Amino acid sequence: MVRIPAGDFFMGSDTGPEDERPRHKIYLGEFFIDRNQVTNGQYAEFLNGVGTQGPRGEKYYDVEDDDARVHRRDGKWRADTGHENRPVVEASWFGAVAFCAWAGKRLPTEAEWEKAARGTDARKYPWGGEPPDESRAHFNAGWNDFRDVGSFSKGVSPYGVLDMAGNGWEWVSSAYLPYPYNAADGREDLTREQVRGTRGGGQDSRAEELTTTHRGRQVSRNFRSGHHNIGFRCVR
Repeated sequence: MVRIPAGDFFMGSDTGPEDERPRHKIYLGEFFIDRNQVTNGQYAEFLNGVGTQGPRGEKYYDVEDDDARVHRRDGKWRADTGHENRPVVEASWFGAVAFCAWAGKRLPTEAEWEKAARGTDARKYPWGGEPPDESRAHFNAGWNDFRDVGSFSKGVSPYGVLDMAGNGWEWVSSAYLPYPYNAADGREDLTREQVRGTRGGGQDSRAEELTTTHRGRQVSRNFRSGHHNIGFRCVR
């Protein structure tokens, strides 16, 4: 995991889509975030330990979806050959929350995710202001065309976090509510059934969706089910 120091940062943008406005200053305490996205191999271990559903019947993983890359073989959940180190998709928001808890962590808030991606200089992309290219991020790709996590060292964030642009959207704990961000307004209540946020851009995203402030407003993201282009990482 990577340490993100306590302090202020600017969240949102006054020049991007409406849901990124207004740009506002947020203070966050110190936290640690996974350097990489959770992989199919790691999620298979979770499914072997916990199962595919929660105590209230909530679905953790869309095991029957054609885009799933974790399957049950010889009595155990295993990542498909060649996909072990690629970001897990088809995990629901509930499944992401449960995995992080199983690992002794939690999902990042939307504010934590953005600070880890952009730092304190309000950069447009994790690496700075230069437009995305194939050396920094995986985007404009096919439906289930992923790369191994950590493959784009030139796209690293100011704190050393990888794949925060492209190669799969990422669930955050926060509900998708208007700005300014306020952790006390109910958006971080994990017991409410609310549409949840996604950040970072997918493998099938356009370049303009890879900014550190983009909130995935047009991404299909029913929190009860998995999706072909949404994964996650954890914080502590």
